[in-house]
Amino acid sequence: MILRTELGDVSVINEPTYTFGSSDNVRYYPFEKNLDSESSPASVHGVFLNENPIAVFGATGGASGVHEHSAVFHNGRLYLAVSDSAVCLLLQPFEFKWALCVDTATCFGLHFHEPTGALISHGELEVARFTENGEILWQSSGRDIFTGSLVLGEESVAVTDFNGDQYRFRYSDGGHDV
Repeated sequence: MILRTELGDVSVINEPTYTFGSSDNVRYYPFEKNLDSESSPASVHGVFLNENPIAVFGATGGASGVHEHSAVFHNGRLYLAVSDSAVCLLLQPFEFKWALCVDTATCFGLHFHEPTGALISHGELEVARFTENGEILWQSSGRDIFTGSLVLGEESVAVTDFNGDQYRFRYSDGGHDV
């Protein structure tokens, strides 16, 4: 995954063989953070700025891969989906800001809705809106897991569950519109 930003190209890659604290990794990252230091992570993602490795993150929730919604860049910050969490960091100068568990199982992706300024996580069990400071404003769930698409509409987030049921959660409060 590559995001083109005013700071340069940001790349996110899967690092399935990365071991935190080891000097035997294929790549060296100046910053590493295992969000669940007691356990071996299910997902590990590396972040590069202009092809230079800057940070690697891991977590033990459900496994997440790298795809077009694995990260969002907004206001100089990178928001990264790793396992069940969203991670926030400044790229230049580098600073780890926070990590936030946004789903009980797995965070499938992150989205930004420009008109409302909403940062949205598409989780397996919950859709959540969170702030730039790492606070959850609301979390909403459905009858089954959200394996379908997530679409940012004008007034609400539309998401589909495993059974094909569709939900619309308002940006303002996460309330469900039919």
